[in-house]
Amino acid sequence: MPDPSLLLLIPAYNEERRIEPVLRDYAQYFSKNYSGQFQLVVVLNGCTDDTIGVVRRIAAEHLTIRALEFKAPIGKGGALIEGLKLAAFGDLIAYVDADGATPPQALCQLVRSIGEADAIIGSRWLPGAVLHQSQTQLRRFVSRGFHAIVETLFWMHIKDTQCPCKVLRRSAVEKIHSTLCIADLAFDVNLLVSLKRAGLTVREMPIEWTDKVGSKVTSSLFRSSLAMLLSVVRIRLIYSPFYKLLHPLSPLEGWIYKKLRQPKPLAAPEIPPPKPPAA
Repeated sequence: MPDPSLLLLIPAYNEERRIEPVLRDYAQYFSKNYSGQFQLVVVLNGCTDDTIGVVRRIAAEHLTIRALEFKAPIGKGGALIEGLKLAAFGDLIAYVDADGATPPQALCQLVRSIGEADAIIGSRWLPGAVLHQSQTQLRRFVSRGFHAIVETLFWMHIKDTQCPCKVLRRSAVEKIHSTLCIADLAFDVNLLVSLKRAGLTVREMPIEWTDKVGSKVTSSLFRSSLAMLLSVVRIRLIYSPFYKLLHPLSPLEGWIYKKLRQPKPLAAPEIPPPKPPAA
């Protein structure tokens, strides 16, 4: 039996210097080791360099690769929200970062381990994770602090919400897509909260990982971290009965995100009541 069809999304912002080997590695690995249909879509988010030129050049050599370009900066989360609109092209939809921190064999293992779950996510914090290059001590401190805040607000009991290597079934994406509204790096929390509230099953699995030099998160750690904190608080408020009362403050919200040089969240969706987890 062939592997299920797979749509892989890679959000990219000014990645012309390092995305080429990542695209080649993924295209070559999956052409040799994956029997199902494979499509890789690079979602370009307001790039000001020649990332699009690099992607088009590689796509001319590998027909499994194509680009979806947005001229305006819409954030990593915004790029993934747009990319997930293509869910009909795959039985499974995955995403990884453009820096190659997750090697293709690790994603393939994640795909093949989904079992009966609706989503499976990589974790750098579970026993068995292989970290070839760990995060700096500062990033580890910030990461664990953010995790504690997320766990306090949502009680999802997920060790690594932010690992950018996740695989979802098409049916799960279609069920929750309308509830996704966070355009910055807190998108992953938005996604997982939506999955949990919809009663869908999420499995966490140790991943192979290499922290890459030149991370855009590290270079703007304070701004990114503060925006993520604001976004997870916003997610929590969306699911509270008080959120509509805060609507007059939306101009202030937009001003804060602009000052932090982060994409403003999308309009809050109409949130359905939570469903009990599947038996």
